[in-house]
Amino acid sequence: MSLKESIKSNPGLKKFIHWMLVPTNEARPRLWVKLLINPFIHKKGKSSKIRRRVRMDVLPFNQFSLGENATIEDFCTINNGVGDVHIGNNTLIGMGNTIIGPITIGKDVIFAQNIVASALNHEYRDVTKPIYEQPILTAPIIVEDECWIAANAVITAGVTIGKHSVVAAGAVVTKSIPPYSIAVGNPAKVIKQYDFTKGEWVRV
Repeated sequence: MSLKESIKSNPGLKKFIHWMLVPTNEARPRLWVKLLINPFIHKKGKSSKIRRRVRMDVLPFNQFSLGENATIEDFCTINNGVGDVHIGNNTLIGMGNTIIGPITIGKDVIFAQNIVASALNHEYRDVTKPIYEQPILTAPIIVEDECWIAANAVITAGVTIGKHSVVAAGAVVTKSIPPYSIAVGNPAKVIKQYDFTKGEWVRV
């Protein structure tokens, strides 16, 4: 049994280790974790940038990687507390985004401003317990290469957005979107797809 599995199988030890890494009822790691552990575990590609005002709620027990020439702009929150976060080469994460793993964002992707992409949900069905005492549910989000996610969009858990797709401003993506599509609205619906035989975008 690995060290990670041993910790997970021992509730008391798991709680203590978590407290050592993150203050109680918080998501932000302790300063010593940021300075002494994260730089040696997580990957940051050549010429990538994380702006000074980014909140990095990044912990050592899940992965975080940022590709080459990628940028995370100010006022974003990146959280890998319940799942890995991977951001590809040449990808721009614009100002004010919230990204909660598990999530994989491909290369050459544009996230505009104030987007929420959260692969986390809270269980709520047991009415005898407060929601915060119920399990956390996760389902991975995948944003494939070359996508453009416009401002104020929301991407929910379990969604895949196919290659070179566009999600319009303010759209709420609750179901997967095929490659080479344009999706708008709440819930988001595909209104156009690229037709390779005609060489143009066509309405669906």
